Amino acid sequence: MPKQIVILDTETLGEDLDLSPLEQFGDVTRYKNTTPDETLGRIQNADIVISNKVVLSEEMMRQCPDLDLICIAATGMNNVDLEAAKKLGIIVKNVSGYSTQSVVQHTFAMLFYLLEHLKYYDNVVQTGLWTISGLFTDVSRPFYEISGKKWGIIGMGTIGQEVARVASTFGAHISYYSTSGENSDQAYIQQPLDVLLSTSDIISIHAPLNEKTYGLINETNLPLLKEKAILLNLGRGGIINETDLAYELDRREIYAGLDVLEKEPVEADNRLMQISHKERLLITPHIAWTSIEAREKLLEGIVENIKQFLKATPV
Repeated sequence: MPKQIVILDTETLGEDLDLSPLEQFGDVTRYKNTTPDETLGRIQNADIVISNKVVLSEEMMRQCPDLDLICIAATGMNNVDLEAAKKLGIIVKNVSGYSTQSVVQHTFAMLFYLLEHLKYYDNVVQTGLWTISGLFTDVSRPFYEISGKKWGIIGMGTIGQEVARVASTFGAHISYYSTSGENSDQAYIQQPLDVLLSTSDIISIHAPLNEKTYGLINETNLPLLKEKAILLNLGRGGIINETDLAYELDRREIYAGLDVLEKEPVEADNRLMQISHKERLLITPHIAWTSIEAREKLLEGIVENIKQFLKATPV
């Protein structure tokens, strides 16, 4: 008997992603998005549920007698009550490692945009200011090279290590802060957080969100950042206190690039949306993980998880 497979939020995976490989396992029902009120009705008769960010609670899972497998279309699994799933005998599988190169690339894309003032210089050309200047060049917004600068990494997992490797090829001097306190065997200098923040020219965050990292960067340590320092968050929203960051961005010349926010999409009253010095801030809508290649690898991981589950499950 074919499995009943339900995908709850295909829009988050991109309309360009070919989901047909999932059809080898059974009947696939696709929903672009699913609200909390719609979730139970959509999964109640499913054998396999695929969700990126749709929340699956214990109450919902208890009312799904055929549900055997939940595939998370992501690495993070905080949208599923894992304890309840275990108790109910429901297997939960995620996919890890698929987005490393995509996130690393986006880290540098955000860095270069801010470091070289690309928005400003594009505007100089597009508005005709360069044309009327009579000069062959424009050095009104100086930028520095990565080579020889200090790059501090918060969270030295797989992505943090790859950022360190690439940054090193640019000639950066790497140091890191371990958010778990246990990662001390890296080939780079380990530093306390306050030292890393106060000495680094570039700081990038690649850490998970947990009780140790929530609000890690806030009004008490943001003032430690050097003038013209660039702070990048490619980890999770909530690691940086956004209200405190907004204040600091308006108070002095530091720069921030954020691909993640505590509440997504960004809320209209988020203080970051109201800063005066908008040229100091770049926000992208949680896209670091979304390269075409990364999403294809993600789908391959989901397909493999289903294959392995079915192979291990008696008919």
